[in-house]
Amino acid sequence: MKLASLFSGGKDSTYSTYLAKNQGHDIRCLVSIFPKSDESHLLHHPNLKWTNLQSKSMKIPQLTINSQSDDGSEEIEIMKKILQQAKSDFEIEGIVHGGIKSQFQKDTFQNVCSTLDLEIISPLWDLDPSNYMNDLVSANFDYIIVSVSSDGLDDSWLGKKIEASDIIQLRSLSKKFGFNLNFEGGEAETFVTNCPLFSYSIEILEGKKIWDGYRGRFEILEARLNYDVR
Repeated sequence: MKLASLFSGGKDSTYSTYLAKNQGHDIRCLVSIFPKSDESHLLHHPNLKWTNLQSKSMKIPQLTINSQSDDGSEEIEIMKKILQQAKSDFEIEGIVHGGIKSQFQKDTFQNVCSTLDLEIISPLWDLDPSNYMNDLVSANFDYIIVSVSSDGLDDSWLGKKIEASDIIQLRSLSKKFGFNLNFEGGEAETFVTNCPLFSYSIEILEGKKIWDGYRGRFEILEARLNYDVR
C-alpha cells in the first residue's frame, strides 16, 4: 500500500515507518505538522525542524505544514489539508500512525482518514512497553531524549542516548513513579539520530538543556548529516 507516515522524528513515528516498510508497504512521503506550542494533545513538538535531516537520510520526501492554533479541531483541519496534499502529490492510499495506547489519538486519526478515504496502519498498537523498548535497541535505533515532564525523569535524561542499560533503569523508575515506560503519555519525547532506514547518521553539534525544576527539554541548536558514518 502507498502510505504517508505521520512523522515527528521521534522513536515511535520512525520505528512504525520502519515496520511498515518491512511489511512491504511503500512509504511515499513523510507528513510533519508543526504545532503552535507544546500544549498540543495531538502533535509532537520538540526539535521538529530537524526532521528535514531525517527525511534526507531516509531519502523519503517530506511535506510540512504549520498549525496556528493549539485547538484540537483546528489541528484536525490542518491534518486533513496536508493529507489531501499527500494524496494529490504522492497518490497515497493510507497513513502510518505511531500510536501505541492512546485511543483518543487513534480515533482522531481514524476519523480524519475516513473522511479522506484513507486506510490507517498502526504497527506499534498495543505492543508491550518493555518488549518495544528493547526491540528498538535490538533493531539498532539510536535516539536521544529531548523532553521530560514526569516525576522520576530529571534533567540528566535530557540529550541522553538510550542504551539497553538505560531501559533497565527506566523500567525501575516507571514502576516507582507510575509513568509509561514507552512515554506514551508524553512523559518524554525523543529524536532518532540513526536507524536502519538512514543512509547517514545525524550528528548533533550543539544543544542546550532548558530545565525548570520539574520539566525540561533538550534543544538541538546545530546538527548535520554525518556522511563519514552511516
